[in-house]
Amino acid sequence: MSAAVIADGRAVLGIELGSTRIKACLIGENPNEVIAVGSYEWQNQLVDGVWTYDLAEVWAGLQGAYAALVADAQTRHGATPTTFAAVGVSAMMHGYLAFDDADELLVPFRTWRNTSTGQAAAELTELFGVNIPLRWSIAHLHQAVLSGEDHVGRVRHITTLAGYVHQMLTGERVLGIGDASGMFPIDAAGVDYDAAMLAQYDALVAPTALAAPLRDLLPAILPAGASAGALTAEGAALLDPSGALQPGAVFCPPEGDAGTGMVATNAVAPGTGNVSAGTSIFAMVVLERPIERVHAELDVVATPAGHPVAMVHCNNGTSELAAWVGVFRRFAELTGTPVDADEAYRLLLAEALDGAADAGGVLAYNQIAGEPIAHLSEGRPIVVRTPESDLTLANTMRAQVYGVFATLSLGMRALHDEGVAIDRMQAHGGLFRTAGVAQRFLAAALDAPVGVAESAAEGGAWGIAVLAAFTAAGGGDLSTFLEREVFGGTDMNVVTPHPADVAGFATYLSTYESGLEIQRQAVDALPLTALQGATS
Repeated sequence: MSAAVIADGRAVLGIELGSTRIKACLIGENPNEVIAVGSYEWQNQLVDGVWTYDLAEVWAGLQGAYAALVADAQTRHGATPTTFAAVGVSAMMHGYLAFDDADELLVPFRTWRNTSTGQAAAELTELFGVNIPLRWSIAHLHQAVLSGEDHVGRVRHITTLAGYVHQMLTGERVLGIGDASGMFPIDAAGVDYDAAMLAQYDALVAPTALAAPLRDLLPAILPAGASAGALTAEGAALLDPSGALQPGAVFCPPEGDAGTGMVATNAVAPGTGNVSAGTSIFAMVVLERPIERVHAELDVVATPAGHPVAMVHCNNGTSELAAWVGVFRRFAELTGTPVDADEAYRLLLAEALDGAADAGGVLAYNQIAGEPIAHLSEGRPIVVRTPESDLTLANTMRAQVYGVFATLSLGMRALHDEGVAIDRMQAHGGLFRTAGVAQRFLAAALDAPVGVAESAAEGGAWGIAVLAAFTAAGGGDLSTFLEREVFGGTDMNVVTPHPADVAGFATYLSTYESGLEIQRQAVDALPLTALQGATS
């Protein structure tokens, strides 16, 4: 059955460029049926103080992930895809990709992880009366203006990583509304950039070198379900240099990882919410009413259908936990009993369940990069404890998982202050592949039930494939499509908070918050230039 779907071009392809993996996901005519996958591992680089990815590796990674998917389809089904019913591209939101009139990149890609835009973000927040976070594209552009960077006068368009890849594959300079909402504020109708704020910005920068009205620099916006162009011959050759892939497949609007996370967890209707855990971690709640006050911890983005979403975004998620898992895997190798990554996570997360509810006085700070919610300009990962703490493997691992959720929990206070009720949050990301551990601890951190679906580990690549299938089906109401066609028969495991865990996490968080000064002192005592010199 799947072989015919692939051979006949009825399968749907989703590709997501995440912060540690580029993943390709092929689904059949049933959106829940994942029939082939492929991936490519990569990492951001800190170059001259800027977190970035080389665009050459974007294409090496896309080709590698696609080739791995084709090989998987051949191995599992004996079929080679040559076209698709639809294709979707997703990637990390925000950041800064600026091009001149010849489509040449003007400065290296500045990712969402950079925290060098404080002056711009503060000025724009005051100008617009809404929170503009450090990571938003407009903050990056305006910081370049304020800093008088040489390239500003030559900027002719800016976009996100998903928008860039989509343009290269289709020739269309567009974005889905969810991804666009992380570039510049969206209007109350949820269909376009806010016109009044565009005018305010143009007036603000009129005396500067920025040459064009901001609207002309931003991608056009499309809602979920719209057709966003088709694969060109040049795009097909970029994705598949073997020549087997043919042009013509329709594309859905490119989306950000927040939007695909909402889709992957069926959290697109007002009153629903989700948590996405990866290199960053963020919580999103689809709003039933507007946020009343400006909160530095909250930014308002949009679902792929344009509904407003309150987002609590933390720059640091599971990277430090993954590093510690790598340390223990290496120890296992030295003992002559190597374990793969999935087994290592299973064993270590299970061990965390035996830790004290408050992690026994062990604290784990996971800040590799700066963390605006915690008011940290840079990151210094640290494990710290007092002499009377109980240093065990179980407590160390529980502290590490708590550390993933700690800053998120601090940021969620703003939602509580706004009276936004959280009946249940859906979670997704690789951290939740080990059943019952991270989900349980997240429930404690949020003091709310947390659901994880069977598809949760597939993440954003599956989410953008579902959005592409929605476009292929002709669009309509996205929430209805997800309920009827995708999640109707899906098993959902829901964990309610354990009272002992809630109390233990609260104790951990109180100590964690008090100890944030340790991070600030470490930034001053251990500057990055010194660290880089010591390791070069």
